[in-house]
Amino acid sequence: MKVEQISIFLENRPGTLRDVTKVLGNAAVNIRSLSLADTTDFGILRIIVDNVDATKKILHDKGIAAGINIVVAVEVPDRPGGLDKILERLCQEEIGVEYMYAFVEKSKGNAVMIFRFDSTDRAIDVLTAAGFTVLTGEEVYSL
Repeated sequence: MKVEQISIFLENRPGTLRDVTKVLGNAAVNIRSLSLADTTDFGILRIIVDNVDATKKILHDKGIAAGINIVVAVEVPDRPGGLDKILERLCQEEIGVEYMYAFVEKSKGNAVMIFRFDSTDRAIDVLTAAGFTVLTGEEVYSL
C-alpha cells in the first residue's frame, strides 16, 4: 500500500524543469502525478510515474539528482467534506501530514490524494481500519 515517489532536485533557473520532462518524455515515461515546490535557489519536483525502475535508471544515467520517497495514495470521496473526514481521523491519531497533492486520475469515482506522513505505516493502518481505501503502488502506477 506504499507508493514510490521520485523527488528530483532542480536548480531554480529557466529550463531545468524542461530538461527533466524532455528526458522522461523521450524515454516514454508517463508522469501520473506531480508537485513542484521551490525556494530561491532550488526546487523539488515530486513525481509518480508509470515505471519507477526505468525512471530511476534514466535519471541516474543523465546525472539528474533524484531520490525515492514513500508516499500513500488514498481514495477521497469526491464530495464536500471528503478530505476532511480523512484528516479528522488522522488528527485523532496525531498523525502529521508532511505534504500532499492531488493525483491526475480518479479511482472508482473518487478523487485520489497523495500523502507523505510522519508515520507512514501507522497512517496506513489507521486509514484502512477506518474504512478508507489505500491504493497499492501497482494500482496507482496503472491509473
